[in-house]
Amino acid sequence: MVQKQGKLCPIFYKIWDQSNGDVALDFYHRYKEDIKLAKFEGLDSFRFSIAWSRILPQGKLSKGINWAGIDFYNRVINETIAQGIKPMVTLFHWDVPQALEDDYLGFLSPKIVGEYLDFVEICFKYFGDRVKYWLTMNEPYIVSINGYDLGKFAPGRCSAWRNYCSTGNSGTEPYLVGHHLLLAHASATKLYRQKYQAKQKGKIGIALVSHWFEPNSMKSEDVRASRRALDFMLGWFLHPLVYGDYPENMKRSVRTRIPKFTPKEKHLLRGSFDFIGLNYYTSQYAAHHSTPPNHVNMSASADNQVNITTSRNGKLIGDSTGLSSFSVVPWGLQKLLVYIKHHYKNPIVYITECGLVEFNVTKVEEVVNDTQRVDFYKNHILAIYKAIKQGVNVKGFYAWAFQDDFEWNKGYTRRFGINFIDYKDNLKRYPKLSALWFKKFLLK
Repeated sequence: MVQKQGKLCPIFYKIWDQSNGDVALDFYHRYKEDIKLAKFEGLDSFRFSIAWSRILPQGKLSKGINWAGIDFYNRVINETIAQGIKPMVTLFHWDVPQALEDDYLGFLSPKIVGEYLDFVEICFKYFGDRVKYWLTMNEPYIVSINGYDLGKFAPGRCSAWRNYCSTGNSGTEPYLVGHHLLLAHASATKLYRQKYQAKQKGKIGIALVSHWFEPNSMKSEDVRASRRALDFMLGWFLHPLVYGDYPENMKRSVRTRIPKFTPKEKHLLRGSFDFIGLNYYTSQYAAHHSTPPNHVNMSASADNQVNITTSRNGKLIGDSTGLSSFSVVPWGLQKLLVYIKHHYKNPIVYITECGLVEFNVTKVEEVVNDTQRVDFYKNHILAIYKAIKQGVNVKGFYAWAFQDDFEWNKGYTRRFGINFIDYKDNLKRYPKLSALWFKKFLLK
């Protein structure tokens, strides 16, 4: 909390170090040097996002386009291609224009689907001649749970019983938001396929996040619990895209709190992707939670009736990292990929995020020799190779992140980058050992 004019002002209270992303890495001014650094390190593709409000400052086409924003992204795309690097562009990475939140509460309203379509059509129209890989959105699960159940991310909504949100409903709003995110994705895919794909010859997908959930024991109830955990994290969004509806586990548990798709919407959803982006960081143990659901304090994150832990019999599931909930579990990625192959018709998959975090490291000499991150990437790439040998259709890998950055409610206290950013010395960039390892690995 910060003090302002004699009153407590909760401007920064949900960001650990009371920072903000106004400047962040200053990519706006340094994109050329950053893309050249990516080229130097051997990367052949660069994933970045387009900020909705930089294109449409008021969120709506009727309120006008920011042509300076169009110009900026054209320059980024052109520089990327000039360096021999393919852009992969994310169209929505959690940044709902404030005007739409003020107008009708953003993704809580079905109105946002039309506004989102206007935004993405501008992107297809002005950038699609060069962008060949589109992601409609990043991690709709995190938007739904962290924004509307736990209240940790914008817009910070959750039920009153959590005691830190001013408004919201943790038992209903996450499902409504997830529903509209899915319909926005499928509508964008339809638009791209009908008007732009044949001429521009690009591909469109969505980036979903999931852990692998290992049964806490071989008891049938724990095995079923692990499947429920996967259905509530991965299946919530992937199942409708493959089969046109939510997983049965979700519908049984959530019942009337989860919206229903119309027959037309089911048809729209089925097959609405050319590839799936998968964001993977860790695995956890899943055990059946025998306590009946609390119908007073309802929560989407508790509806799966699963007890999630990072250790079993006192032993962590993998090596510890700078985030207590993220252990290093490369074998979990292999299992997750094989699971997707068997349960979701073996789609083309790109690993769109995978990375290791460090906590509160500020000195260059402390962090550039990141041997744990080197081992992390070696072992996760090996896990992908093993999955490919099992018939999984993986086509690419993106590390999270190319650089240390502003990590949402963690601010600058968490570092995922393979390149160090010195926030205290004019944002200087320093390649870490992991970046140099990638250079050697990729340029062999």
